[in-house]
Amino acid sequence: MIDRKTKVIPACSQRQGRRGLTILLSLVLALLAGCNLSAVVLSPTAPSATAAVGPQVQILSPAHNLQIVQGSIIDLDILASDSTAGIDRIELHVDERLHHSSVADGEPGPAYRVRMNWFAGDLGWHKFVAIASSTDGSSSPSHIIALEVVAG
Repeated sequence: MIDRKTKVIPACSQRQGRRGLTILLSLVLALLAGCNLSAVVLSPTAPSATAAVGPQVQILSPAHNLQIVQGSIIDLDILASDSTAGIDRIELHVDERLHHSSVADGEPGPAYRVRMNWFAGDLGWHKFVAIASSTDGSSSPSHIIALEVVAG
């Protein structure tokens, strides 16, 4: 006996309903994917392909958050570039104090790489900040790493 309040839906109607829902969801996903593919999002610091880029600097090594044994001398490899004006100088600041400044020899070029060393004396965390200056007087955004000096 069938309850009068219960609605009987034939099996073929249920399958058609599911198929219709599947097609609808597929279309919605395709539309959303199409919107995402056509959207161009640039971060505020990402240079555009046509914009002139000022000086940039990067500490290539050591890696950020590295632990160094107290008493060690570490080498810092720093690369700066500026395709418009050329690099004039690289500065390395350690714990808010100028540790070393290196001026490009001869004609400043679009890239300048320097190695500086640092004695790991005091235990704890130390902040390393590299800044490059170009020949037109502009400065790069800072590149920062932190290193921890631990007891050996």
